[in-house]
Amino acid sequence: MIISFTLSAQDKFAQLGQELASPNTYRTASGAPGHEYWQQKGDYKIKIFLDDNNQKILGEEIITYTNNSPDNLTYLWLQLDQNVRSKESDTHILKESSMDDNLSTDFIKRLTPDFDGGFNIEYVKDKSDLPLDYIINKTMMKINLTKPLKTGGKYSFKIKWSYNINDRLEIGGRSGYEYFEKDDNYLYTIAQFFPRMCVYDDVTGWQNKQFLGRGEFTLSFGDYEVEITVPSDHLIAATGTLQNESEVLSSRQIERLNKARIEFKQPVIIATQSEAEGREKDKSKNTKTWKFKADNVRDFAFASSRKFIWDAMAHKSGDKTVMAMSMYPKEGNPLWEKYSTKAVAHTLKWYSNYTFDYPYPVAWSINADRIGMEYPMICFNFGRCEEDGTYTERTKYGMIGVIIHEVGHNYFPMIVNSDERQWTWMDEGLNSYLQYLTEQQWERNYPSRRGPANKIVDYMKGDKSRISPIMTNSESIFQFGNNAYAKPATALNILRETIVGRDLFDQAFKEYSNRWKFKNPTPSDFFRSIEDATAVDLDWFWRAWFYTTDHVDISLTSVKHFVADPSDPNSKYELVKEKREKTEQNISVLRNKKLVDIYSDDDPTILDFYSNYDKDSPDAFTMMKYNKEQESMSDKDSSTSNTKDHFYEVVFDNVGGNPMPVIIQMVYKDGTTKEIRFPAEIWRYNNTTFTKVIRSTKEIESIILDPYLETADVDRSNNYYPQRSEPNRFEIFKNKEGENEENPMQRANRIKTIRP
Repeated sequence: MIISFTLSAQDKFAQLGQELASPNTYRTASGAPGHEYWQQKGDYKIKIFLDDNNQKILGEEIITYTNNSPDNLTYLWLQLDQNVRSKESDTHILKESSMDDNLSTDFIKRLTPDFDGGFNIEYVKDKSDLPLDYIINKTMMKINLTKPLKTGGKYSFKIKWSYNINDRLEIGGRSGYEYFEKDDNYLYTIAQFFPRMCVYDDVTGWQNKQFLGRGEFTLSFGDYEVEITVPSDHLIAATGTLQNESEVLSSRQIERLNKARIEFKQPVIIATQSEAEGREKDKSKNTKTWKFKADNVRDFAFASSRKFIWDAMAHKSGDKTVMAMSMYPKEGNPLWEKYSTKAVAHTLKWYSNYTFDYPYPVAWSINADRIGMEYPMICFNFGRCEEDGTYTERTKYGMIGVIIHEVGHNYFPMIVNSDERQWTWMDEGLNSYLQYLTEQQWERNYPSRRGPANKIVDYMKGDKSRISPIMTNSESIFQFGNNAYAKPATALNILRETIVGRDLFDQAFKEYSNRWKFKNPTPSDFFRSIEDATAVDLDWFWRAWFYTTDHVDISLTSVKHFVADPSDPNSKYELVKEKREKTEQNISVLRNKKLVDIYSDDDPTILDFYSNYDKDSPDAFTMMKYNKEQESMSDKDSSTSNTKDHFYEVVFDNVGGNPMPVIIQMVYKDGTTKEIRFPAEIWRYNNTTFTKVIRSTKEIESIILDPYLETADVDRSNNYYPQRSEPNRFEIFKNKEGENEENPMQRANRIKTIRP
């Protein structure tokens, strides 16, 4: 739902009331879990066969569901996310399309999709192998129980299924395969591959909102035991720890892995590029089964390929040693070997600094073209080199950034387990905020895309008919990346830098993270936790940034300069006279000075005292009034009146509607500067205009509004006194990096070859 209405000044500063859920014994008014907080648990035992010849998944699972709720449940809901790729999926119907003179074959394919990637459910049985009554509603499956599952009870059941794996590069998707034509091999990144329990909680009951492709996954924590059978020359990375190393790894690989477990500085190569190239050619027809175990995770994913190179290094997180690891094809080298695993360890270090120690034993980064996607302990990330091993600057920083982002998702939402199907910003926005902080710790002047306030300006000043409030359901958002990633990340950075302060905000963010790790928070819990831990009333901020589409545009509308009257009335008169002479005069007044045939010129008797009276002159009346005032003033007041103070009446207008702090920098004529920060509460009575008198012992030469670009002000042309004109910029020539163009590394190598 898009909110579109005008709020009065006091409405903008009203406390969030109906917008937030009522506190209760499950979720407190402070934003912390209540003393009766509960959540469900789903444990899985899964066996998977990856058919590398036909690109198919075949699986069976036993789910044990624990009902920790106070309710008796008569049925269970499961997610069948692969059904988004069935031919009957609503996603095909919902996509807008239109005709033009030229139709591509891809366009025609999309009209009538020929790939069927939905689940084929073979059976659903109870633990006694008796068939269960179930019904499939698109991407959801409802299992009707023979008797209610009571509070504290457990229920186990079995499902057997299969589905066709999608070609990610051909038809898209978070999960799927990538085909390498040159060596006739596949790289699989597999997720959403098994029927998974829906969340049942105190907020929504069953979260069984249909999966339309954008709003991601709402899941419960549980323990996993997973067996994956693949070609024997494949390497697998997965959620959890490998349970049968000696059965699936060579003695040399185990030796290298043990070395990596005590190496904290540089990654150790476990499976080399030359070994991977050998496997690409030989293509074993045998199979191996890899066994993994993961405790207290909300999901499971894996990657498998004979093309994989594997490196690893140890990382200390609290009192635990975590293995930071990467797998990637040769197409990712040398970029991935140089950066990936180090970026994983770097992310764990800094995210832990701002939240909590990373609790899991491993963290994987897997190279997969044109994707960035996250799961517990494992993520899939883009970034490929040219065939000659060079890469562009954009590729380098894009790859490092996506690894930081996707590894960071281990914290949000894999541990702080928000409802992604409903609120994308609660994981993507918070994660993008920490990504920015972590990028800046990677390298000085790291070219971060998101975070600083000025980077959100173009979005904020855009067409409001195509902008949604952050508090919009994931499936209904306009401009998804700006709304769910960039704007909330910017908002949190503004809170940290400008509203609350770094130290206090960092403490509050850490408090929220620790309150809700391994639990299921809502937006209300986040908003309340930050206010509770800072003692700063931020309801106006949440309302402006999260519930509306207002932008920031504060204008430095006018500045009037006044000089304090000096003690000598004759001096005062000279100042006033000088000012009057410099004052611009109306054209009629100027021309009237040249008039002839004036009556008083002919008859001076009509002139009297007032004809030549100067009301600003130090006449007897003025002198007498001045002397009386001086006699009535105290010594302190008298000394104050003798100073040569300057007074500036400054008027600010809130053009954009978003009430933000007003920060000004005054530049004095002697070259010194001074900053004044007015809190956002200056707008609480009048959200349109704010007038302030500033007293100064020195004359001001200029005033700059928002001098450090910290409020996301969309129009800087009205931020200066005296007014400046900002030049309009236009591009004369832009050299775009293209497939057939030489990148800087290639150019440098060519020049080096020419000039050894």
